[in-house]
Amino acid sequence: ESPRGITARNHRVHTQKLPAKLSKMSDEELSSYSEEEEEQITDLRNSDVVTKYQEAAKIVNLTIKGLCLKCKAGTDVVSVCNFGDQLIVKQCQRIFKSNKLMEKGIAFPTCVSVNNVVCHNSPLDEDNYTLQDGDVVKLDVGAHIDGYIATAAHTIVVGATDPVEGPKADVLAALQTAQGVVQRLVVNGGSNAAVTAALKQVADDYGLNVVQGVLSHQMKHFVIDGNKVIIGREEVDQKVDDVEFETYEVYALDCVFSTGEGKPRASESRTTVFKRALDVNYRLKRKSSRYVFAQVQQHFSTLPFTLRAIEDVTQAKAGIIECTKSELLTPYPVLVERADAIVGHAKMTVLIMPSGTIKVTGLDLPQTPFNSDKVPSEATQKILALPCGKKKKKKKKKKKKAA
Repeated sequence: ESPRGITARNHRVHTQKLPAKLSKMSDEELSSYSEEEEEQITDLRNSDVVTKYQEAAKIVNLTIKGLCLKCKAGTDVVSVCNFGDQLIVKQCQRIFKSNKLMEKGIAFPTCVSVNNVVCHNSPLDEDNYTLQDGDVVKLDVGAHIDGYIATAAHTIVVGATDPVEGPKADVLAALQTAQGVVQRLVVNGGSNAAVTAALKQVADDYGLNVVQGVLSHQMKHFVIDGNKVIIGREEVDQKVDDVEFETYEVYALDCVFSTGEGKPRASESRTTVFKRALDVNYRLKRKSSRYVFAQVQQHFSTLPFTLRAIEDVTQAKAGIIECTKSELLTPYPVLVERADAIVGHAKMTVLIMPSGTIKVTGLDLPQTPFNSDKVPSEATQKILALPCGKKKKKKKKKKKKAA
């Protein structure tokens, strides 16, 4: 995404994972903290970690449901984005209250991308848009509890009460099928290449294209875009290393389809979503740039944020330029397909457990009704026939007591 999928990029190794509140510790305190961190298990082998992922996922699911209700004709996109961000913050404040030092909140700012807009649309007031009936809306959010991240994306059609038909229906059907497919393939011992091939097959089944450059990332503690990835569509100049999925890993799985060519370009709309590049240092010259970077270090040390979240937006708009040119911040540009294209996006967070792969986001969401005249191919149906979710425990037969 730029990072996090949606345009291929060079993957950076994250060298700093400390929460912002720990950045003011003395060297001695940091050394002590680092030793404790080494001893602490930060993957799914720790039941407390599993709980935090699940709590973050509940907040994401609730937020997506709320956003679906909010997306009505006449509502503007900025108000929907603000609603999503506020809902995540409020829900996070209600849990784990006893631990005052625990960081929790937005892991990815609410994005509302409409029709041919592919992703990362979290606009300022001057780039606002009013939703209309029939708009195809992609909702994309993320939350974290103590650095354990859950994300989701969901596609709806505004004002659709009767089943939608035609290309919009094909997009919705493909997303539904693709989610079932990837959940069955992202299992211990599975490969990213198999997922990429299966997504192409689903796109072919429904007469669509997978959008170029979409990357599904492994997620870790305070890391939303880990180095193990799945590419949605391979090109000659866009390939990733083969990887095998392992137990106790967490992935955000993106499925993005288009009725167009699936070749997005940067929009003329202002980029508003950014993330700190942890391996870059630079002495900023402009006062507005130093203001922005200070805000980032204080509030958004490791995870993406939107310019709307910075107190002085006017200064932020001026200061962000030097911050991105110096590569201190990585931009998530708004990407668009051709004007008449319909783009759909679904994303879910999965936990690979010893008992199977568990889907924790994208559950029980409001679905736009649709009627597609296309059906999954035999190859896709074979994958959908595979077991999914937790493995059922075999019941032990009771031994009959001797008479």
